[in-house]
Amino acid sequence: EGSSEGTVIVDREARIVWINQRYAQRFGLADPAQAIGRPCESVIPGSLLREVVGSGKPILLDMMDSAKDPLVVMRLPIHDDAGEVIGAIGFALLDELRSLSPLVTRYLSMQRELASTRSQLQARQAKYSFSHFVGTSPASLEVKRRARRGAASEAPVLLLGETGTGKELLAHAIHSASPRAHKAFVSVNAAAIPESLLEAEFFGTAPGAFTGAERKGRPGKLQVAQGGTLFLDEIGDMPLALQGKLLRVLQEKEFEAVGSNEVIRSDIRLVAATSIDLQQAMREGRFRADLYYRLNVLPIEIPPLRQRLDDLPALCESILDSLDHGRLHELGGDALALLARHAWPGNVR
Repeated sequence: EGSSEGTVIVDREARIVWINQRYAQRFGLADPAQAIGRPCESVIPGSLLREVVGSGKPILLDMMDSAKDPLVVMRLPIHDDAGEVIGAIGFALLDELRSLSPLVTRYLSMQRELASTRSQLQARQAKYSFSHFVGTSPASLEVKRRARRGAASEAPVLLLGETGTGKELLAHAIHSASPRAHKAFVSVNAAAIPESLLEAEFFGTAPGAFTGAERKGRPGKLQVAQGGTLFLDEIGDMPLALQGKLLRVLQEKEFEAVGSNEVIRSDIRLVAATSIDLQQAMREGRFRADLYYRLNVLPIEIPPLRQRLDDLPALCESILDSLDHGRLHELGGDALALLARHAWPGNVR
């Protein structure tokens, strides 16, 4: 009892079965027996012992308000020999709050940061796998074969194909099947971001790097993707100056944030995609040849839908299933023949 300000034990219904004298008095009870059998919240306002009993997870450090001063508390589940939760115990730590408060505040801040990071990582997980790339034609099977080979490698993958052929879907699938699947999948569309902002979006900014920059600086997509996969969509539209900096990332595995001299080591797997002819862009001086050869290690050409019409029945079935929520619909032969005569300028999209 001398090791803490207070100790309380509850059963599996979160009813108090024991509380020490000092803790009972803190909450206005002259005799600890007055608390026995009562729900913990009716004696200790704000108690989270019921949550610990329900989840079976401890709450190791927390600040709890009381009528006197705030308390630093720790709550642990109690298990029987079979591992079942049969109650919980709470400790209110020694009232050295002035010295403990900074530690607890930092601990809680780190807990919030960890929860935020986990949430962001979950939001950045790949959304598709190879099963989402529908098709059993020889062309589709070859695309999936090459993509699976790419997933097992750390080398850059270059996805080539018209708009709507499934380049982004395949990029997700490659990440999902790779050793980096548990890390972030970060996508940047070089054609969708203004050229003036693209470098900051890609490399991040140092604190106060330019007028209007965030005071604390801002991590770029390269930093967010550390340990995971960076997907550069429409890389053929990337400005030449930025192409040179990307080449350095691939060659030296390092970069600097905008406005900073600090060198950051890079640990990313790169998947790039484009719908333009990069060789033509090289001849016209719009795309660097040295970057092209760095990217073109594992090229995967995704044929347009008009060149893999054997996949139409499976694609139609998949789309109808997703639209009809399990209701049975199918297309007849005449309908499929009509669809096969279509030019499909937007491909699967």
